Amino acid sequence: MTDKADLIPAPARCSWNAAGHTSLGAGTGLRAGPGTEGVARWLRATVGAATGLPLPEADGGDDRVELSIEPGLPPEGYRLVTDGLPVRIQGGSAAGVFWGAQTFRQLLGPDAFRRAPLHPGRDWDLPRVTVEDAPRFGWRGLMLDVARHFMPKEGVLRYLDLMAAHKLNVFHFHLTDDQGWRIEIGRYPRLTGIGSWRARTKIGHRASPLWEEKPHGGHYTQDDIREIVAYAAERHITVVPEIDVPGHSQAAIAAYPELGNTDVVDTAALTVWDDWGISANVLAPTDTTLRFYEGVLEEVLELFPAEFVHIGGDECRKDQWRRSAAAKNRIADLGLAGEDELQSWFIGHFDTWLAARGRRLIGWDEILEGGLAPGAAVSSWRGYGGGVAAARAGHDVVMCPEQYVYLDHRQAPGDDEPVPIGFVRTLEDVYRFEPVPAELTAEEARHVLGTQANVWTEVLEDAARVDYQAFPRLAALAEVAWSRLPAPAERDFADFEHRMAAHYRRLDALGVGYRPPTGPRPWQRRPGVLGRPIDGTPPNR
Repeated sequence: MTDKADLIPAPARCSWNAAGHTSLGAGTGLRAGPGTEGVARWLRATVGAATGLPLPEADGGDDRVELSIEPGLPPEGYRLVTDGLPVRIQGGSAAGVFWGAQTFRQLLGPDAFRRAPLHPGRDWDLPRVTVEDAPRFGWRGLMLDVARHFMPKEGVLRYLDLMAAHKLNVFHFHLTDDQGWRIEIGRYPRLTGIGSWRARTKIGHRASPLWEEKPHGGHYTQDDIREIVAYAAERHITVVPEIDVPGHSQAAIAAYPELGNTDVVDTAALTVWDDWGISANVLAPTDTTLRFYEGVLEEVLELFPAEFVHIGGDECRKDQWRRSAAAKNRIADLGLAGEDELQSWFIGHFDTWLAARGRRLIGWDEILEGGLAPGAAVSSWRGYGGGVAAARAGHDVVMCPEQYVYLDHRQAPGDDEPVPIGFVRTLEDVYRFEPVPAELTAEEARHVLGTQANVWTEVLEDAARVDYQAFPRLAALAEVAWSRLPAPAERDFADFEHRMAAHYRRLDALGVGYRPPTGPRPWQRRPGVLGRPIDGTPPNR
């Protein structure tokens, strides 16, 4: 083992206290101090199921695992001591205890990640160590696009478990787009009745001639959403919903044609888009549209308690606005300079609306164009530039530049890589990603909330394809987000690879269909399906 005990993400400190092991057996109890009861439930339900250890309520003696909140530790920090019994998992909050429990599970070995014991009745050994740890960033995220290809609820819950296993704590839930609307809104039933399915689907990149000629769709009921949010909260994960405006909205317009630019296009003839790319059909900048989306967001706020609501704001094509008398009148009435300022006005309306309800707007970096209200935050995806501009203007930033952390992009060159999209971004490339731009001052850098990986699903038709693109690179992103690593060029990738050798066995136990280091397995390839590979080094802007 390395000095990090083959842990991922790497802990701040891991000290070996003595030779030998601490053993846990059928008689080992579990004592949950005040505020840690939820962690105890999780340990019994997951680690207990995998090990076969009942972990009963401890009734005295040292043969126990003890959970406690220690205010002197950082809020998400923890201290794990396995140097004999009792084993102690301490955290600065319940979240810190939970992250300590994740490390405890890793130390038990890969079989602790299974759903039932392979050898019932055996004892389980822990190395005698002390691990002290705390995260670098408070926002350690994964964005999952369920609009392009729907992921059933069970798959979403599984990804929340995978996030928790990697100490990721923000789930950015991309719920609406041109190709599908995935969340039930009670007052607007056609959003899911019509907007949640499309007649067919392009296979591969949008230049591909291949089609899957069958309907695709699905949506989450409001009770499904409540379950997902509760399941995430038990794992100390915040769910940030994304409802796209004013672009990426053809599914909504297909369901409610009055939302579109009816004076320049027959919106009643539109269907949910079956192609990839950026649709020209965008929301009309009318009071009708504003009131409609206020109604949508009222229900969204009831379902998601998160501080942030993501409103998209990216890739809004303005061709229809340029031809629309209604849009021109709105521009004139507001005294705006043109269509770009009209989009800024649209975003600003919902910024103010959300702020009045105690929430904060976050959007893709295009929302910077035209200015933002002070409380709004930015997801910087088109490189570092948007994040730098936002931080310098006093806005909080989540760094997720496509050149590093778009995990739908290909992982290696070569013909075997399935549906190759974009630049090659290897496991090492992700590991050497630095979320804080070097040109920011220390004061500006405080606006970097953290980072997230983005998984867009145009060419990821099922959970197996999502697994392949996300892993193992999501493990590298998790370490970048959690651990205080040196500068990118100085990072010990060889050590990370060494620890990954143990981590692959954990992923195997969890049933994750990751990309092996040697390349795709035969069934992971997609021969004949057109991608869009880009050669060379991505621009670092």
